[in-house]
Amino acid sequence: MQSFCGHYCGDRYSRNTQQPWRIALSGDLSSPVVDTPTAATGPKALRTAVDAKLAEFFASRRAVVDTVGGGYPAAVADLEAFVLRGGKRMRPAFAWTAWLGAGGESTGVRADAVLRACSALELIQACALIHDDIIDSSSTRRGFPTVHVGFARRHRDAGWSGSSDHFGESAAILVGDLALCWADDLLRESGIDADAARRAQPVWSAMRTEVLGGQLLDIEAEAGTDESVAAAMRVNRYKTAAYTVERPLHLGAVLADADEDLIAAYRSFGADIGIAFQLRDDLLGVFGDPEVTGKPSGDDITEGKRTVLIALALQKADEIRPDRAALLRNSLGTELDAEAVADIRSILVELGAVDAVERQIDELGTRAVAVLDNSSIEPDAAAHLRAMATAAIVRQY
Repeated sequence: MQSFCGHYCGDRYSRNTQQPWRIALSGDLSSPVVDTPTAATGPKALRTAVDAKLAEFFASRRAVVDTVGGGYPAAVADLEAFVLRGGKRMRPAFAWTAWLGAGGESTGVRADAVLRACSALELIQACALIHDDIIDSSSTRRGFPTVHVGFARRHRDAGWSGSSDHFGESAAILVGDLALCWADDLLRESGIDADAARRAQPVWSAMRTEVLGGQLLDIEAEAGTDESVAAAMRVNRYKTAAYTVERPLHLGAVLADADEDLIAAYRSFGADIGIAFQLRDDLLGVFGDPEVTGKPSGDDITEGKRTVLIALALQKADEIRPDRAALLRNSLGTELDAEAVADIRSILVELGAVDAVERQIDELGTRAVAVLDNSSIEPDAAAHLRAMATAAIVRQY
């Protein structure tokens, strides 16, 4: 792949495109492609099936929401629109593929029940995104106003009393909490049998605990309590990798009653791909095109994100260019114009941080696929996981 950093930093440079973990990308490979909930064929079918399960769940809650009345139905409609608007359905896709790869279709567990259980992951994702946007003061998500910004606009347009911004954040926090509660409801009501539910519960509990812990670590990192690469990687591990790839794979595996060796392989693969996914996001957060990422360019700099990219740059700058280190530290978490953002990008390239992150992504992808190749996963599911890994890691700037 060719680094797209050059497009924004003024020069292009070539990279090796023969990494072992890569496959040729054709069409949409962000999720395994299935015609039906039990077959691994047909483009976009799994995403469509997950969306259908989520829409069914929202419909099942409409009566009680309407009973509460007031502004609640409109707020829940906003949540439903947020959940169903865009998104790769990556987490359900990993869980579903892990279930298939562990021979889930032969276990007697109903495929539609498993699909509902996997779909519940999207509600945890919704909660995480809504709250994360409040924490980061983000104004857009997937090319649309963030949920708290939308609520603030409603307050302002209606001429209600009080602070519109405070109202927006307060309402969004509650809607995010509702998404987390409903994720548990959807899993519990999915229709999986008692044994499968018993196996799934510790995985589900650990995933929720880890993602909240990872978010707290991220907030601490932004406060500057630890600038090390290790601290940034720990945030990646628990805020993103665990609940994006590793635990969804783990969930699908236990739903299929997979053996411990396959579970270990899934988790190893998932941790590496999940971290690589976040490292790619770190690059996109600085060099990404808003038309592609749906977020303002250079957002991670103005938000003060202490990513691995920034940690590597600071580490190198402290050694050889203290002036660059001071500029980076003074720029993080501040409002910057386009020229200042471009200067930061150039410094990150100059210090070798961008190349270092790209190497880490390649190494993680290679190691993850080696684990996959040496596991007992069903071949078709392994091929889908390779495709999904490529789609997660190779994303345009």
